[in-house]
Amino acid sequence: MTDTRALWIEQRVANESRSALVAYLLWFFFGMFGAHRFYLGRWVSGLIMLVLFGIGSALAFVLVGYIPLALVGLWWLIDALLIPGMIAADNAALRWQLMQEPRF
Repeated sequence: MTDTRALWIEQRVANESRSALVAYLLWFFFGMFGAHRFYLGRWVSGLIMLVLFGIGSALAFVLVGYIPLALVGLWWLIDALLIPGMIAADNAALRWQLMQEPRF
């Protein structure tokens, strides 16, 4: 691989990379809804987080809903540590994909 192609790949990765600041802002303000996971492209787990929060909120008056809310809260806290890894994994996958494209 030439230096020009490597530079082009790194520029594309930098341009298409997700912002850690935006991810953490979404995590802080809308994290219980899974908004940061939607932003980072983790649609299924974001949807699961949203559904768990909805079920927990709907059943909180019966005291059973606090279990899913506690799970979402724990998941929310753990995600604070996982966000940089998610961004790095996405960047690595994009870099690999760009390296596999044929040269023109």
